[in-house]
Amino acid sequence: MNLDEDNIFRDAIGDVTPLKDTANTLWLKSPSTKAPRPTQAEAEQDNFLTRGFLDIVPLDTLLEYKADGIQQGVLDKLRKGEYPLDASLNLLRQPVETCRQAVFSFIQQARKEGLRNVLIIHGKGRDNESHANIVRSYLARWLKQFDEVQTFCVAQAQHGGSGALYVGMRKTDKARLDNWEKHAKRSR
Repeated sequence: MNLDEDNIFRDAIGDVTPLKDTANTLWLKSPSTKAPRPTQAEAEQDNFLTRGFLDIVPLDTLLEYKADGIQQGVLDKLRKGEYPLDASLNLLRQPVETCRQAVFSFIQQARKEGLRNVLIIHGKGRDNESHANIVRSYLARWLKQFDEVQTFCVAQAQHGGSGALYVGMRKTDKARLDNWEKHAKRSR
């Protein structure tokens, strides 16, 4: 960021006070408190996200994924930012292992809450070996490992552009039933 951009940014945010210990998660809908959160050891025991060797995705390759059976229109609407965001996760400048744990917990919690569209901010790198691009490359792998994730793509500029991903989650069984009841044509 050059000096002009820095001044514009500071003018835009104005009188902002940082939140205290948000655990890098911003819930746009209030998460329920019905189920207790698992301990760190329990969460790590269940965390199936891969570690280790990584094929780095070049910066000029747009990240995009659509699970089998998902209509192209769903991905197109997600890419245009037409779905409301339910929550976001900020991974900026976090160690890779911290990101791995945070993504796992975030997607699991989003699923429990029945959230449909979330934002994951990973940052922008200047070269393929930058930390932000390594996290981005891991995200491309990790998000495909969740059955709950049906789509993901690069976010719109107002949500972080190439430094963030929109993630479309599958409907829960309850949401599917509610939708069926709402739109079912009943003969009387």
